[in-house]
Amino acid sequence: MSLLKSVYNEIEVVGIASAVSNHWQSVEECAEQYGVEEEFKLEKFKKTTGVLGRWCASDYQTTSDFCYAAAKRLLEEKQVSPEEVGVLVFVTQSADYKTPATACVLQHRLELPMNCIAFDVNLGCSGFVYGLNIASSMLQSSNCTYALMLCGDTCAKDEFRGRYHQKKSNSDRFLFGDAGSATLLKKSAGNDLSFVSATDGTRYQALITPGKGWRHPWLQGPTLMDGVAVFAFGTSDVTEQINAFMQERGTTAEDYDALVLHQANLFMLKQIAKKTGFPKEKLALSIETFANTSSASIPNALTVCYGEDSGTEKKKFLCCGFGIGLSWSTVELSIAPKDIIPLVHTDEYFVDGYPEEAEEEE
Repeated sequence: MSLLKSVYNEIEVVGIASAVSNHWQSVEECAEQYGVEEEFKLEKFKKTTGVLGRWCASDYQTTSDFCYAAAKRLLEEKQVSPEEVGVLVFVTQSADYKTPATACVLQHRLELPMNCIAFDVNLGCSGFVYGLNIASSMLQSSNCTYALMLCGDTCAKDEFRGRYHQKKSNSDRFLFGDAGSATLLKKSAGNDLSFVSATDGTRYQALITPGKGWRHPWLQGPTLMDGVAVFAFGTSDVTEQINAFMQERGTTAEDYDALVLHQANLFMLKQIAKKTGFPKEKLALSIETFANTSSASIPNALTVCYGEDSGTEKKKFLCCGFGIGLSWSTVELSIAPKDIIPLVHTDEYFVDGYPEEAEEEE
């Protein structure tokens, strides 16, 4: 099967920021919260997944609150006026509302101009790379200078007032964290972004929340995951795509400063790195303190590894997002460490005027 390639000339990623709350929870604290300290094998879990804890959103914080904080800080640091942004793409599976698109609200909150394209994309762990692909396409075909791609999820909010899906196992409760990110793209001569992407809808049931949508609105069950199938997907299809991408580009692991993968779990990441020729010291990781943060995990890993670095020389990263759908996509990304903003913390949330507590029936 031939590769599906997308190349955008004179488009450059000029800034990345990630945002989380101020509340970090260790897996030990999480186990105590759920009352499973005795039965859950914490040490085995930490060794296999690499997760020591995660950042948790407060009761009223949503993904868009984190993306807003990341985007606001990024625009300030890059000294880019909101009026210069003509494209806003928001990638998430935890939108604020059924309707309208949360991107419309973010356009308002960020004070972007009305002649701005803004829309949501419902996608999970592959969302960072897919989102960059979409934003690059929109930017290249428009007459604006900048685009914002915001992505993330609040996966740890699994029980708040029954509004979020229940995880089917204790390990799932510990594996996911909450975060949002912002990536700024700019039209820039002499730069390009190159992608390869794939989707296999025949395996859509490998990771699915069958209820709470229009197909089965009466179902209230959990997110279901076939762990064996997902692991096989990551270590076979994803590995094959990364190797094919490097072959197409005429590159090897030696040409990159880091391999930046969706942070699914540590064991899987090590297997992918090994099969693509990357030494362990070139594997960028954030899963230890962020856990699995869906589409935000790649920018989170870049933030952990380079957010405090003020270096001006560009580094070359090979990034691959993969997961629900099943979908996967790879991009070669060049950016200077100084343009990766230190981690943003926020406890603020958007007050829209609707009741925050459920109203009691008379």
